[in-house]
Amino acid sequence: MKVLILAAGRSQRAKPIEDKNFLSFCGKTLIERQLEELSKAGFKDFLVVGGAHNKEHLTKLLRPFKAKIFEQKNLNEGMAGAVLAVEKAVKNDDLFIVSGNDVVDQKAYELMKKAAKETGDSFLLAYKVKGYFPGGYLKIKGNRINGICEKPEKGKEPSTFINLVLHVHKNPKELFEALKKVSTARDDRYECALDKLMKIRIFKPVKYEGFWQPVKYPWHVLDLQKHYLNTLKRKISPTAQIAKTAIIKGEVVIADGAKIFDHAVVQGPAYIGKNVVIGNNALVRESIIGDNSVVGFGSEIARSFIGEDCWFHTNYVGDSILGENCSFGAGAVCANLRLDEKEIACGGVPSGRNKLGPILGNNIRIGVQTSIMPGIKIGSNTQITSGLTIAEDISEGKFVYGETNLKIKENKAILDKKTREKMKGKL
Repeated sequence: MKVLILAAGRSQRAKPIEDKNFLSFCGKTLIERQLEELSKAGFKDFLVVGGAHNKEHLTKLLRPFKAKIFEQKNLNEGMAGAVLAVEKAVKNDDLFIVSGNDVVDQKAYELMKKAAKETGDSFLLAYKVKGYFPGGYLKIKGNRINGICEKPEKGKEPSTFINLVLHVHKNPKELFEALKKVSTARDDRYECALDKLMKIRIFKPVKYEGFWQPVKYPWHVLDLQKHYLNTLKRKISPTAQIAKTAIIKGEVVIADGAKIFDHAVVQGPAYIGKNVVIGNNALVRESIIGDNSVVGFGSEIARSFIGEDCWFHTNYVGDSILGENCSFGAGAVCANLRLDEKEIACGGVPSGRNKLGPILGNNIRIGVQTSIMPGIKIGSNTQITSGLTIAEDISEGKFVYGETNLKIKENKAILDKKTREKMKGKL
């Protein structure tokens, strides 16, 4: 059986995150973790479809898995285009299609592998939901899938099972032919092809109720971070340097070359990457700190995802997501809670969270004493000057500044040592 990993998407709904596949969770990228879990379940033959924007990086990163990398030429063709990109490589093999951005337990892969040995033509992972979910619901009758209902009205769902992209197709030749024949104005050629095939082939649901975390919107990164952090076991590299007065509590991983200075606190679960510096009196809790980052004096990083090469100095960063090479000037802070403590929207989409800081792309500089409001998105290659309050999204490649009008008048107050001496006497 060949395993097709879908990794060509441009992560548009996750912006300003550049590419979800390369988000690093506790030292390993998301795409690496996906292939690791599939390998543990016994799968070996991997086909990965990327785009021109990430094919080269995928090729280098996935070399240890001996994965074959394919390029989807037209990303507008969506999932259908990705599947057709591997047609010649599949030939007569069974095909297992897996979304690169849907994280499930290894058990889900094992269930699919077991199901593929049973009678039937195709098998779809059917995830049982407890409440309404705005996605594709499976129409199930007995032990057969008769169709997919995309985003039905609440209360009109055809079942309690939604369609996750873990699909096994035996004899996928018919799937390829159906994909070529289907014509639709929407980005649902693959689903339309399945709908046609369900009338002539036997599609069976593989019911699953275990862990599932999609990475569709930016805040999903924090949800997935929590999942991976909760799997950590305390491990401190022998090459890490930790001051005697520093406090390391709970399940904390500290990678090679990290330095933890006096009176710093790392509260687990937390991951401190390679060559990271945690400065004096800094606090890191329930966060991932990417390689080569510096959490300088008096900074607090709480429940945040921090990419590589980020620098802080006397900052507060809570429930936030930062890409690579971001730097905060002294006193810059990330707000993560509305004054009314209600749900925070991000890019106009409700996040389901009442605590959510800003989301930053790569290569960003924030000036001293600048405040960024909850749920704000800041695009890559942006610089924001000092003393500002950022309460609206900033697209990539911008230089943001504001005007400060100074008023200067004569000073009539008299300040001398005698005044201070009198104050000391009252202490």
